[in-house]
Amino acid sequence: MMLALSLVLGILPLLGVAWTLMNGMITTVDGLFMSLILLTLSAVFMLNAYWEMRDMGLLGKKQAVAPATKSSSVKAS
Repeated sequence: MMLALSLVLGILPLLGVAWTLMNGMITTVDGLFMSLILLTLSAVFMLNAYWEMRDMGLLGKKQAVAPATKSSSVKAS
């Protein structure tokens, strides 16, 4: 549930940035600051979604290679 909510709340600000670009407001100071704020919000929620996916195992960690066993090449005295 938290993963889906984080993804939705991470995508919505990106739609706001696209709207700002399409309206031509990006060239104003207000448009620039609004875009920065929306991108920051999106980054925070996407980071939370990444952590959720990692904790759930959806972004699997690479399997650790088992350490090599020592061969029995020890010289007898």
